[in-house]
Amino acid sequence: MISISWCAGAADRFAGAQACAKCHPSEFASQSAGAHAAALSRVPDRSDFPAGKLLRDARYRYDILPTSAGLRVQIEDGVDRMDLPLEWAFGAGRQATTFVTRVNRDWYVEHYATWYSATNAYGPTPGHEALHPKSLREAAGLLYKTSDPQAGIQGCFECHSTGPVSFDAQGDAAVHEAGVHCEACHGPGSAHAANPERHHLTNPANLTASDLNNFCGRCHRRPDPNAATDWNYAWNVRHQPVYLNQSLCFRKSSGRLSCLTCHGPHESAGKKPASAFDAKCAECHAECGAGERANCVDCHMPRVSPAPPLRFTNHWIGIYRAGGKLRPPR
Repeated sequence: MISISWCAGAADRFAGAQACAKCHPSEFASQSAGAHAAALSRVPDRSDFPAGKLLRDARYRYDILPTSAGLRVQIEDGVDRMDLPLEWAFGAGRQATTFVTRVNRDWYVEHYATWYSATNAYGPTPGHEALHPKSLREAAGLLYKTSDPQAGIQGCFECHSTGPVSFDAQGDAAVHEAGVHCEACHGPGSAHAANPERHHLTNPANLTASDLNNFCGRCHRRPDPNAATDWNYAWNVRHQPVYLNQSLCFRKSSGRLSCLTCHGPHESAGKKPASAFDAKCAECHAECGAGERANCVDCHMPRVSPAPPLRFTNHWIGIYRAGGKLRPPR
């Protein structure tokens, strides 16, 4: 996993989004309504997840049950039963929400059951459907070390929250602010809030296109940045900066094309009409008639479904052949 802590152990330097809202109410309101802000939450604090059932390998039965103390999952194999709380919800729910629970001080479990918004039902967590557990313990889900530089759950918390992440003696996670908010991109803001004229924040808009790609790529890229990308593996499409970097539009734009060209940092991309993206294409491709027909993105940035019902936009901008959505021939 990729660590994005600005300064570990300096929680007092993070003011929190509410402090930012005092001087930046419109940016705060817009950002708070986006998916980033809802990237992480405590399941006991929510009441919007319904009951549900799952069957795995015709052997393991899952009952997801809302209780007064929060959501729980009961797993049975016909002989024994395991009962576990669902503690953390990862994901804003625009596509899916995956659940995580502390097992002990050293381990967390990523549950087999994920909530999918498109189907309004629970299904296998991505990556779990190909696994065939041999015991009730394995059927609960995948285990992650609490702290591990490559595959620890700490990196997951850091990308889905704002500010320092720590674990107590029992292994319980403490996040400074659940969800991705102002200071995740602008850095600790206590000094700025106290004296805005003297203390300035980081402004990602001042970065070069390449640096911004890396900046956003701290979270929006594959977990192991040193691993080679398999361009024929559909799951990799969700690592947008990696794919944007392959695009000739990006490489030949002399820095004019970046993540912020199409994505407003304080708004949700899903709320923009297709015409807004077409207009961006037309700024460089007027000769193609971009902006006059709907729509550029559907053809040149096709949506890829590595596993239904999930769909991700391929940010490798190019000219695709019919039926080919993973990599353009040119």
